Amino acid sequence: MTVTTETSIIVEGLTKAFYEPRTDSETIALKNLSFSVRKGEFVCLVGPSGCGKTTALRVIADLEQPLSGAVQVVGGGRPAVVFQEQSVFPWMSVQDNIAFPLRVRGMWRKERLERTRHLIDLVGLNRFEKSLPHQLSGGMKQRVSVARALAEDADVLLMDEPFGALDEQTRLELQQELLRIWDASGKTVLFITHSVDEALTLADRVLVMSHRPGRILADLQVGFSRPRDVVELRRDERFWDLTYEVWSLLKGSAVGEGEA
Repeated sequence: MTVTTETSIIVEGLTKAFYEPRTDSETIALKNLSFSVRKGEFVCLVGPSGCGKTTALRVIADLEQPLSGAVQVVGGGRPAVVFQEQSVFPWMSVQDNIAFPLRVRGMWRKERLERTRHLIDLVGLNRFEKSLPHQLSGGMKQRVSVARALAEDADVLLMDEPFGALDEQTRLELQQELLRIWDASGKTVLFITHSVDEALTLADRVLVMSHRPGRILADLQVGFSRPRDVVELRRDERFWDLTYEVWSLLKGSAVGEGEA
């Protein structure tokens, strides 16, 4: 796989196994997984539960080590990560949660406050900067998590089903917000989801994964124009054609696995 200045993430021949002490055996989570993400691109990795999506993301984030293969994040240092679980500090206000990475980096207080105010405005949490997490809704807590990841100012943002636990209306609202933030930031995003609908709403490309051990079944160019309206998008017949195509791939993978 060729690395260029326009490439942000390279995954090549990635294999990852986990030891199962109860059976004294290994489970292969990923096998020869390969793909790349271009600079400034929004790519969604979609697949069934247990296919290794999160494992792949954790290896890219350097939180897990592969059995074999190579992963490279080109330029911009360590990627920022947003997990599905609301990872805010319960004892800190919204402002202090978002400012935490800036404090760790030793940023001067005045600059830190300016940067934090900008991020609070960006994720739509004005008037809540002094609130504690228990005073916020689930969707608002995820906005805090996104803002804190953006505070790290990494070129690459890894998101592991960040809206998975939210109700449908809140998910749509945050999908729209994320698209707006991504458009303004120009960051490279790798977004993990089990929702075909969500993947097609957000992505430039959708990588469809097989059942375990995970591999890439298809690399689909979404092709909808930007900026996108997450509601109006669903009036486009191509949206439903792509939805059918992705589900057909996933169904075929499940049948193939059962026959193997």
